[in-house]
Amino acid sequence: MTEFSRRNVLGAAATGGMIAVAAGADALADGQPPYGPTPAVLAGAELPSFRFALGAVAPKSWDGGWAKEATVVQFPVSEKLAGVLMSLSPGGLRELHWHANAAEWAYVIKGQCRVTTIDPKGHSQIVDFGPGDVWYFPRGFGHSIQGIGTQDCLFVLVFDNGYFSEFGTFSITDWIGHTPPEVLAKNFGVPAQTFANFPKSEVYIAKGPVPPPLPSDPAAGSLNSGALTHRYQLLAQRPESYPGGTNRLVSQREFPISVTVTGALMRIKPGGMRELHWHPNADEWQYYISGRARMSVFGSHGRVRMEQFAAGDVGYVPQGYGHYIENAGSEDLELLIVLNNGTYESISLSAWIAANPHLLLATNFRVPEATFANFGTQFMPG
Repeated sequence: MTEFSRRNVLGAAATGGMIAVAAGADALADGQPPYGPTPAVLAGAELPSFRFALGAVAPKSWDGGWAKEATVVQFPVSEKLAGVLMSLSPGGLRELHWHANAAEWAYVIKGQCRVTTIDPKGHSQIVDFGPGDVWYFPRGFGHSIQGIGTQDCLFVLVFDNGYFSEFGTFSITDWIGHTPPEVLAKNFGVPAQTFANFPKSEVYIAKGPVPPPLPSDPAAGSLNSGALTHRYQLLAQRPESYPGGTNRLVSQREFPISVTVTGALMRIKPGGMRELHWHPNADEWQYYISGRARMSVFGSHGRVRMEQFAAGDVGYVPQGYGHYIENAGSEDLELLIVLNNGTYESISLSAWIAANPHLLLATNFRVPEATFANFGTQFMPG
């Protein structure tokens, strides 16, 4: 049982919320605090919007699929994380490419896809993904994604850099299309005429036949996989259950290759709430899969902003900002949470209060000491 699983995360609103405390290793390994000026978008007297209606954005479409994005350009508060909602039809191929300025974390919502990767040591993998699966590619790793099966594959991509899309995607067709044929001939050992009909610009998403199934038993000596797999089956994980819902967490502890990203799939029951808390070491990016939500963000100096969310919306919470999420509907709320740190850390307001003497709390809040006799004790771990 991980440290995270020993903490209560989701509780019912009627019984006082939730407890969540999980501290990972010290993120300041180099001893230098990552302090800097407050981003301009957060420095005003009023907090900016922490909601972006990604689902309502008109997608960019190709024969093999479509994509819509939420970078800092469209969603100014989201400086540390960016996201893409993408769909690939069977045979639709997100071409071979890499990201020079961001790692990629993804969650498959429905359908199936096949992913190929290569790392700096020459290790390659070909792996099939289905609903509930997660992948992670470190910055610079080459990869492709192709729809397989009989239905469209829908997935969310999250990048640990809010600016990634503007200049960070390097596509193989774009590079080859802008390299002289004689150079390509020298590089690959084939005649220059071989490249006469290659695309002269970026393809991005192509459409081809659905590839055949992968062999269940690869031939001896045919694999060239690295020690760290790129796939984690999040839905196969036994969820942590709480009075107000369930949570599945995948950090670097569970998924060792995911050194810069932690993800969670959270389900909150009607009347339930993800309690008041903050993350000391990460910004939080959210994608609302189903249901309706209400999130409040606290940004110091009396600044509080509440937002309403529906399926297809994206939410964002800057590092260290206090927040909570309530189910605002009559059906279960399902959301994907992505943090830009492979080590998970969360501090709950309930746990903090419970950790202090009642006399101190009485002095702090100017109320009788007995006020705190029953604060959160029913949720504290044994």
